Amino acid sequence: MELERLLRDRSRWNTDACSIGKALDLLGTKTAFLIVRECFYGSTRFDEFAERIGVSAPAVSRALRQLETAGVVEKSPYREPGQRERDGYVLTRMGEDLLPVLLSLLKWGDEYLQDGHKPLALIDKQTGREVGVEVTSSPGRAVSADGIEVRAARR
Repeated sequence: MELERLLRDRSRWNTDACSIGKALDLLGTKTAFLIVRECFYGSTRFDEFAERIGVSAPAVSRALRQLETAGVVEKSPYREPGQRERDGYVLTRMGEDLLPVLLSLLKWGDEYLQDGHKPLALIDKQTGREVGVEVTSSPGRAVSADGIEVRAARR
């Protein structure tokens, strides 16, 4: 990526305002990100998260609390037959907007970490074709990193 002239002196940047840093502060733990993954796969219950991710109940509890406080997930009550009502967790719009991030990591992992044997295929239910992830500009033209200029956002 190329920086516009005003941004070339990166020592003047306020890194506290970095959106990537803020996102990683929220999702930077493996447990938090895997809970988001499991929500996309249909898990909603605390015990499902702990079992599917393979971490302790306190780790799941901390990550769920962090994700809920940030607005990524919200509680959704459910009741199993003969049981008391409990809280499940579902993605909010903010959480659902993480889909391209999740898919990008999955595709990157397939390409570089799976020795040519990806474990899952993501298929468009309408077309039957594999789903891809790419960076585009309007109206949908693919753009590579060297085709992007970083500019200061106008307020």
